[in-house]
Amino acid sequence: MEYNVLIAEDDESIVELLTLYLNSNGFNVISANDGEAAMELLRHRKTDIVLVDIMMSKMNGYELIKAIRQENNLPIIIISAKNEDSDKILGLNLGADAYITKPFNPLEVIAYVRAMLRRYYEYGGSPGKQENALILKVGELTLDTEAFALHKNGRLLSMTSAELKILAKLMRSPKRVFTKEQLCECINGRYYENDDRTMMVHISNIRAKIEDDPANPKYIKTVRGLGYKIDSDD
Repeated sequence: MEYNVLIAEDDESIVELLTLYLNSNGFNVISANDGEAAMELLRHRKTDIVLVDIMMSKMNGYELIKAIRQENNLPIIIISAKNEDSDKILGLNLGADAYITKPFNPLEVIAYVRAMLRRYYEYGGSPGKQENALILKVGELTLDTEAFALHKNGRLLSMTSAELKILAKLMRSPKRVFTKEQLCECINGRYYENDDRTMMVHISNIRAKIEDDPANPKYIKTVRGLGYKIDSDD
């Protein structure tokens, strides 16, 4: 299966570099130099994953991510020169699945793309149906791994693909403690430097969406010094 990668980036040299490496690794590339053009392509071209720069004209990367998340849960990777923690947290809070800072190693980008696509389609993003699909239930939460959808008391919750992957990992083994490294691997395929902060943001966002009181979580529990587990307190 050939995958289509959409690059939203206004620096032609970066587009050329990413296109060279992606093409040589078997990916098709489509590109746009601003957010509005990227959204137009998304609506008319089959796209499997999006690489997003932040500083673009017309519609910046943050605005583009918000627009994408209103329509689908495709994997989104931010590639940006903005390297402050606040920039990364904002991007992840808006719905990005990973954040890579410039300058970057193109091979690291390829590794992220491969891992995210593999996990996205493993958990039901594929146009075809999953074999042996599972309905995972913990308390009021129901995760359909074929439809890649989470419901709470029958109400569909808006979740990113990374958040759903984390929940699937936790919900398959309730009460089991997973380290941050293990949870990062279910998104990216491996653990990368600085992924701890990314995971903390993902967990915070999940709690904000599934918990009645995120400050006193019923489901996602922190096990100090070890990691996280899911419990229903039933």
